[in-house]
Amino acid sequence: LIHMRTIMYADELGSQVVYGDIPEELAFDAALYRDRLLEALSELDDNIAEMYLEDVPIPPERLLAALRRATINVQLFPVLCGSSLHNKGVQPLLDAIIDYLPSPLDLPPMIALRPGTDESEAEAEGIECPPRNDAHLAALIFKIQTDPYMGRLAYFRVYSGVVRSGSRVYNAGKGKVERIGTLVRMYADRREQVDEIAAGDIGAVLGLKFSYTGETLSTHARPLLLESITFPDPVISVAIEPRTDADQDKMSSALQRLAEEDPTFQIRQDENTGQTLISGMGELHLEVLVDRMLREFKVGANVGKPRVAYRETITKTVTAEGRFIRQSGGHGQYGHVQLEVKLGKRGEGLQFSSQVSGADVPRNYHSAVEKGVREAMESGPIAGYPVVDLEVTLVGGSYHEVDSSALAFEIAGSIALKEAMQKGTPVLLEPVMKVEIVTPESHLGEVLGDLNARGAQV
Repeated sequence: LIHMRTIMYADELGSQVVYGDIPEELAFDAALYRDRLLEALSELDDNIAEMYLEDVPIPPERLLAALRRATINVQLFPVLCGSSLHNKGVQPLLDAIIDYLPSPLDLPPMIALRPGTDESEAEAEGIECPPRNDAHLAALIFKIQTDPYMGRLAYFRVYSGVVRSGSRVYNAGKGKVERIGTLVRMYADRREQVDEIAAGDIGAVLGLKFSYTGETLSTHARPLLLESITFPDPVISVAIEPRTDADQDKMSSALQRLAEEDPTFQIRQDENTGQTLISGMGELHLEVLVDRMLREFKVGANVGKPRVAYRETITKTVTAEGRFIRQSGGHGQYGHVQLEVKLGKRGEGLQFSSQVSGADVPRNYHSAVEKGVREAMESGPIAGYPVVDLEVTLVGGSYHEVDSSALAFEIAGSIALKEAMQKGTPVLLEPVMKVEIVTPESHLGEVLGDLNARGAQV
């Protein structure tokens, strides 16, 4: 509609694009929709409005510039059509990305936080990361990919500063120093090794040991944290087992590497059945990952029936006690804790605090008690699902000067939490998904009926 021409594809693969004149039978529709485009743009751009009202022909480059401004200001949303499967419409999409979407220079600088700053203090404490090479380094890792030949590739976007091959960078979130190994610029079908990735650019690095998706790379002299990526919790689980003994060792390695790539994919061992359970965002998600194990890692696996990823929690506040006392020759084991456990805010996980003095339970054992509580929360009393959203307070306990150890308090914490879950009237929690459905009016009744049968709130 901007250049008033047709885009045709000369072959099935969509590799040859042919631009031509609009045929007569489509000329009226094309003119109508171009007029609508100009009308919408006129409301946002005075220059276009003037030319439109005076019926002056508007050159495509003026239209593109006006559309770009409106898109960057989030006033208009260009819509394109096509099919990536058939490679049709992909070329105009790539052109539109260049024509309409902002370069780093068109946007305000990214705001980073100093480590230890609460996100609510971001406005007061925020540090600007201008897209300049001479600024302090701030780069966000947004994807991990396991390459069978090259190893673990970390894709990152540089918001400010420069990432150089051979240099050392700092992961402030983990407090770890990383050495930058081979840097590559990625293309669809090839990689180009480079010495540096500058501000505003996207690249990939080989050889990072500690850094994963959503983490920030900066310098030790000026550690920074960019806004991380939040990932939804998995909603469905299946049991998975290797087809042959030969697949056994390879399977755990393959699953681990897939989990590194995809933060919404999780693996755990069911302590009751000994099964390996994999969890994801849906059946298709898990099918694709099992298929990738076969194609990329040559691991055959059998998959059980899907189970909904329920969670468990309590409904009333309780106090519970955990004692772990073992006496054998020499040093024994002694750990004794009292916990108050109540339902926390939905989605906040475990909130652990302590109200005991060092005379009852020394401070160096508090983290061991919390560790025991977290381990006990991995399996609830109703059906063995993970326990969520608890506020646990250490309110009492005792220790032995000789026999007490971190392990004893960890086990005592675990025993106390399991007792609290039994006493706290536990319930199952179902995952809730927010869904938007677009349907022709003729199917509205059937769709609503189907949703109501599934317990949906419309």
